[in-house]
Amino acid sequence: MQPRDFSLYGAVDLGARQAAAQRRQQAAQSPSAPSAAGSNGGVVIDVTEETFNTDVVERSRTTPVIMDLWAEWCGPCKQLSPVLEKLAAEAGGQWILAKVDVDANPQLSAALQVQSIPMVVAVLGGQLADGFLGAMPEAQVRQWIGQVLAVAEKMGMPVAGGTADQDTPAGEDAQAGGPDAADGRAGAPGERPGRPPAGGPPMPPAYAEARAAMERGDLDGAAKAFEQELAANPGDPVVKTGLAQVNLIRRISSYDQAQVRRDAAEHPGDAAAQIRVADIDLASGRVEEAFDRLLGVVRRTSGEEREQARAHLVSLFEILPPNDPQVKKARSALSTLLF
Repeated sequence: MQPRDFSLYGAVDLGARQAAAQRRQQAAQSPSAPSAAGSNGGVVIDVTEETFNTDVVERSRTTPVIMDLWAEWCGPCKQLSPVLEKLAAEAGGQWILAKVDVDANPQLSAALQVQSIPMVVAVLGGQLADGFLGAMPEAQVRQWIGQVLAVAEKMGMPVAGGTADQDTPAGEDAQAGGPDAADGRAGAPGERPGRPPAGGPPMPPAYAEARAAMERGDLDGAAKAFEQELAANPGDPVVKTGLAQVNLIRRISSYDQAQVRRDAAEHPGDAAAQIRVADIDLASGRVEEAFDRLLGVVRRTSGEEREQARAHLVSLFEILPPNDPQVKKARSALSTLLF
């Protein structure tokens, strides 16, 4: 893994998951082609396996995308989808609602590890950022979207009209966000009024310093930047995630991955050996495998080995959003093992 390929902000990189769709898509349309289907002036779009790369991953690099995974037979979906569509229309391009029919797109559903619907996830900067399962009341959905937009602002993404909640009428949002906000189109860097031509508002100094350090391969410098920012703002979730991710890369860069896997296979009760493989799995996007491996150590061992695995598992949780379904599942399993 090269440091420059690692996102400072997301939990799980979608790059590998989009590869198959990207290959199919290249033959059908250019990356700049518009979405084939949409409604509500372009702020609500239908997404398929073929259009996932352009309509979700690439678009999310300039505009927050919220994915609604649904099916025709799903009753709760029919309650939640209209709420999401209403809020998307109100936002006037502040974010894009991408609807995915799980029955029509089984490969995409499998890649996103959809186990129940409705399932809603946010995508920011090409990364899965946060999500929830099941139908929620409009007030709670509105609050969650506000949190997503707040994170987007911290990432330096232009979010017109504020982030605390979505009480601003759609017309005012469109006016504040410029022409692109009015028609729901994710503009190219430099298109929106007030946005620097180089690609948007400058990110906070600590994030910029950490990213620059990552790009030149200075992992210690990136960690130091995050540590200093965390000391000044202990509750900043983006900084916590960034530091956890940098530390993960630092650990993995010292591993002989083939030897690590051999050691783990030969010594299933060695917590340190299993921890190293869990690090590799998590960094490769195999989140469930990483969590299950450490849960297995907690289940099989006792004393210091058990505590070492437990503590490391909890530290890996910080790399993903707290509401991530896999984190929730692993936390529940850990609680069962401990109590």
